[in-house]
Amino acid sequence: MSAGTTDAPAASPALLEVVDLHTHFRTPRGVARAVDGISFKLERGRMLGIVGESGSGKSVLSRTIIDILPHDGSVLYQGRVLFEGRDLRTLSRRQMRDVRGRDIAMVFQDPMSSLNPVKKIGPQITEVLKKRRGFSSADARTQASNLVASVGIPDPEQQLGRYPMHLSGGMRQRVAIAIALAGEPKLLIADEPTTALDVSVQAQIMSLLRRIQKERNMAVIFISHNLGIIAGYADDVAVMYAGQIVEYCETQSLLKNMRMPYTEDLKNSAPELSARPHSRLTAIPGLPPNLLDIPPGCRFHQRCRYARKKCETAMPTLASGGDDGHFYACWYPLANQEAKP
Repeated sequence: MSAGTTDAPAASPALLEVVDLHTHFRTPRGVARAVDGISFKLERGRMLGIVGESGSGKSVLSRTIIDILPHDGSVLYQGRVLFEGRDLRTLSRRQMRDVRGRDIAMVFQDPMSSLNPVKKIGPQITEVLKKRRGFSSADARTQASNLVASVGIPDPEQQLGRYPMHLSGGMRQRVAIAIALAGEPKLLIADEPTTALDVSVQAQIMSLLRRIQKERNMAVIFISHNLGIIAGYADDVAVMYAGQIVEYCETQSLLKNMRMPYTEDLKNSAPELSARPHSRLTAIPGLPPNLLDIPPGCRFHQRCRYARKKCETAMPTLASGGDDGHFYACWYPLANQEAKP
């Protein structure tokens, strides 16, 4: 360096960075490429929505990040998962148990799969507080009541003495969120937490997650098959198809100028609140590719109304179409596009 200058401070790493991640499953019929080369970054205080059809790899991606898939040799991994610059894929199973619940927590689609049905709500929360944060029994009880109140459950002291089966689906999901927050995680992963709830309760849970995220400056990965829900709350959106991210950008950029035909189809297939009861939903034609035998070319080309010959043979990579941070994997993006004859 020349005199009179100083070294610039090193930029702090993203809270979470996923680098060329692959998660493949050995099966009797071959290897299923459930997650197949995914990369993204998530900064502190932001919500990333991951959206796609069932089977697109969303849940496998989340379970790979927190390392809760089988360790019996049936799962093949490649790539890195960096949390605050530390590669979680290099940690022992014991070290990962320390990360889960303390630094990273997860809320699942069905709260009854994570709540103990024969244990009262209070002990389920206080157990986390005592184990993860070293609270005494008395302090844990007080904090558990505060947590239950913070997620919008009335009469928290009374609710601590109830069993999960005594609560509605929405209330059980709020309890699951309270337990996830008990360890004060820096990252919360919510895997389709509103799928089994009615529309009004879905909005309440989403508003709750957004509020908590802002209050705690916490990062959130929200997984859903409903682009409408994602668009209403997430800062950024990653659209997944057949194990890959096919579009990635800030939410407002996606809504103003989506590029990927699959994203447009997801938008059109989402149910509308104004629709009459029993209205027929718009479905994406065809089926996703077989992950055991993925065809060449763009993985969406067999279902895409804009596909051309190039789409059948050459796979597009996720790349930016400009300097707006909008990435997409499509040879013929939607702008000025017309359907093939």
